[in-house]
Amino acid sequence: MIDQPGFARFWAADTVSLVGTYVTTLALQVLAVVHLNASATELGVLGAARWVPYLVFGLFAGVLVDRWRRRPLLVGTDLARAVVLGLIPSLGMAGLLDMPTLVVLVTVFGALSLIYDAAHQSFLPQLVPTALLTTANARMEQTRAVAQSAGPMLAGWLVKVVGAPVAIVVDAVSYLVSGLVLATLRTQERFEPAESRDLRREVREGLSWVYRHPTLSPLTVTSHVWFLCTGMVSTVSTFFVLDELGFDAVALGTTYALGGVGGLLGASLSDRAGRLLGVAPVLVIGRWLTPVAYALIPMATNGTTGLVLLCAAQFLFGFSLGLDGPVEMGYRQTVTPERLLGRANATMRSLNRGMIVIGAPLGGALADALGNRTVLWIAVVGLVGQAIAFSRTLNRPQWKV
Repeated sequence: MIDQPGFARFWAADTVSLVGTYVTTLALQVLAVVHLNASATELGVLGAARWVPYLVFGLFAGVLVDRWRRRPLLVGTDLARAVVLGLIPSLGMAGLLDMPTLVVLVTVFGALSLIYDAAHQSFLPQLVPTALLTTANARMEQTRAVAQSAGPMLAGWLVKVVGAPVAIVVDAVSYLVSGLVLATLRTQERFEPAESRDLRREVREGLSWVYRHPTLSPLTVTSHVWFLCTGMVSTVSTFFVLDELGFDAVALGTTYALGGVGGLLGASLSDRAGRLLGVAPVLVIGRWLTPVAYALIPMATNGTTGLVLLCAAQFLFGFSLGLDGPVEMGYRQTVTPERLLGRANATMRSLNRGMIVIGAPLGGALADALGNRTVLWIAVVGLVGQAIAFSRTLNRPQWKV
């Protein structure tokens, strides 16, 4: 139990917005494929659009977060995201929504999310003591898993009943509620601004901390490969399930929901696993579970057996995220000084998401040229490679904090 002032509200706001996020994740894909007749390449471009700002502006967002107080940034970006998402159903109902417009709106949404994410990951240490960071991250990962279960199923139902554009209204409302809840936080924020006001120097300092650290460096580099490959899978698997196998939005939502169930189980075990096994072994297990999970997707066919394989793949993938995510985040927040948290988090998160900018359209283009199953197997091989590389860091003494 975490009895810290402000954490409960922070947790509640995160939960509300996450449910809406998972609704939009599925609704946008269905909107593009079914309503706007997107090809696999176009779906890849849409998948990359949200993460382009992370690649282009991510390092500067870290400097911004380290210069300013984080709560106002969280509130402001939540409210702005509500407005941006609200434009999608409005344009859809007016008959003015097309793929270029959707890509632009998703890109703007991504820029706001970039700032929010950097501030969000850096604000949690303000609310709980260092000893409880892994536990707090595990609690938040549990609600993320629940949201991942409820969101896609809700999305599948909403898409079927009212259509994908209107389903996105749910996410817009969730960000509005989240921003209002965060605005009520009364936690006295410790603010330790960066010593330098030289933008390039501040960026270099964040990069140096991440890429020269004995354990954060291999963690980050292999994460780049992980995100590149999962970005390919996220694009191709959606097109594979909806177009090639012929399943509908409800079936796709069900597979994502099973991923949430797996995430909930993994997050429930994460804190205990980290204390029992240590940080590095838990992260290694998570890195190996991803290729095992995703190897099930290209084995699927249409029909019940195929759906079971797809559900199992998402369940195992969700379990891996739930298991290693809180441990990784707690470790990063523990070893990084307060004044560098914004830049360190933004560096790792932004360049990881930047890999999605490459992986998502790459996966779509390769799928159009080589076929969905071939590209899925290519991504699995890449995930095996990153797992082997990361496993070599297992015995480094710096993992112990």
